[in-house]
Amino acid sequence: MTAPDDGVITLLPPFAERDRFTAEGWCPMERALDLIGTRSAMTLLREVYYGGTRFDDLARRAGVTPAVASDRLKRLVEAGLLERRPYREPGQRTRYEYTLTDRGRDVFPVLVALMRLGDELPREKEATIGLSHAGCGEPIVPEVRCAAGHEVPLNETVASIVRP
Repeated sequence: MTAPDDGVITLLPPFAERDRFTAEGWCPMERALDLIGTRSAMTLLREVYYGGTRFDDLARRAGVTPAVASDRLKRLVEAGLLERRPYREPGQRTRYEYTLTDRGRDVFPVLVALMRLGDELPREKEATIGLSHAGCGEPIVPEVRCAAGHEVPLNETVASIVRP
């Protein structure tokens, strides 16, 4: 078992027996990455977070083809991150817009963490995108908290195999 002061997650048995157990194939992170682990899925989500709702606008602003946008948006809807709602412009056929669900809003800290990482990487342009709290103006930071509200650093995190 890894000691908590090593700055990594503490693994509990039997998960701690790393030569006997692997998370490959059943790890929740892998399932999430199968859904949102592509550049196109995350940039489409980003555009919805920025207020985009219409298919053509989302695809254009995310820089993806209509075929890719269609596939990714369909998967995001099926997974419950987005909701598809009908709308109709006068004289036009019914079309659909995409809006965030509660599950989609839950992914927001991932976007914040990715943006923070991207800010620390070398970039070609001086400008960047800053996220701040409308109430006080301070930058938003990604945090990990337990259900009781405590901030949890990496070395205070415990991983175990959970069977529902």
